[in-house]
Amino acid sequence: MIKRSLTILGATGSIGLSTLDVIRRHPDRFSLFALTAGTRAEEMATLCREFRPAVAVMADAAAAARLQELLKEVPETRVLSGEAGLCEVASSAGSDTVMAAIVGAAGLAPTLAAVRAGKRVLLANKEALVMSGQLFMDAVDRCGAELLPIDSEHNAIFQCMPPDQVRDPRAAGITRILLTASGGPFREYAAEDLRAVTPAQACAHPNWSMGQKISVDSATLMNKGLELIEACWLFNTTPEHIQVHVHPESIIHSMVEYADGSVLAQLGSPDMRTPIANGLAWPERIEAGVAALDLFAIGRFHFERPDVQRFPCLRLAAEAFAAGGTAPAVLNAANEIAVAAFLDGQLCFTDIPVIIERTLAATEVVSAGSFEVIFAKDSEARRRAGEQISLLAV
Repeated sequence: MIKRSLTILGATGSIGLSTLDVIRRHPDRFSLFALTAGTRAEEMATLCREFRPAVAVMADAAAAARLQELLKEVPETRVLSGEAGLCEVASSAGSDTVMAAIVGAAGLAPTLAAVRAGKRVLLANKEALVMSGQLFMDAVDRCGAELLPIDSEHNAIFQCMPPDQVRDPRAAGITRILLTASGGPFREYAAEDLRAVTPAQACAHPNWSMGQKISVDSATLMNKGLELIEACWLFNTTPEHIQVHVHPESIIHSMVEYADGSVLAQLGSPDMRTPIANGLAWPERIEAGVAALDLFAIGRFHFERPDVQRFPCLRLAAEAFAAGGTAPAVLNAANEIAVAAFLDGQLCFTDIPVIIERTLAATEVVSAGSFEVIFAKDSEARRRAGEQISLLAV
């Protein structure tokens, strides 16, 4: 048994906290080298007192200063800040495994640093692949990194594939990937009722406990759009070979169809500790603290086709992938800005896809030839999305 040393990027978020819960159960298997967070200094201090990491990083400099003050009695933990600090711990020889769980585009640089250092990267940040696609996968291959998907859907697909043919589904005899979606809290809402939904309603997911941004993405189906793009890169396929199934129970996490008619599915309670434990211990299995699945209590499974008229974000994501180049990065940036504006009360729920579509139309798509190009286009798209929000408010 190999004892793994971990860096957790995004330790105070839902994925980070779930990862720490799994680690607590297996102190003989895992140690912590570094924890990172955004601005939650008090929460980070609590974690540092418990786990005593060698390094703690706050994305915000003021939060790092506050953490330093809070950790006077934990002198063994060095405090860093900013993107440079995130990239330093992600690439450090102090850990062999990095949980990449920073939400949004902010996670790309440190996740890439971990990849370039040849780490085992547990990818819970889908935006990194959405933004940089081929460049990211090329870096994984070139640097000898081990990339394991942690999103429940992608982890389910991974578990249903032959381990040595994850990047070659055709050779494995795979004909389709069936990507499941909960449908979010507004699955049964009429189109005319969606405009009035509030941020609190959008963040109240019926099955999963998640952060605000991903909860809104789930409500708009943008989360499934981003996952569609991510699946294409992870499994070397195209949207034509992926079919989204709305599955309100969130028990079947995804399926893989084979040429002989077999469909393999991964089932489990809607608890992120299952895919996290799978990635942490792979190819072994470990106890994750997840309740046993009671199929008698569930009784039935339901499936529906996604409604891209009421929830156009899924269509926009597929179109951005088809456009290629920097279009997915623009899609992601516009979505992040629009969701933030919705949470801040500046936009209606149904304005989110409007801002994304207008930003895509207003931003030139160029070849994603380098990470510098992608970061520059990300910044441009954020600026243009802000302009579109201002125009919409007029």
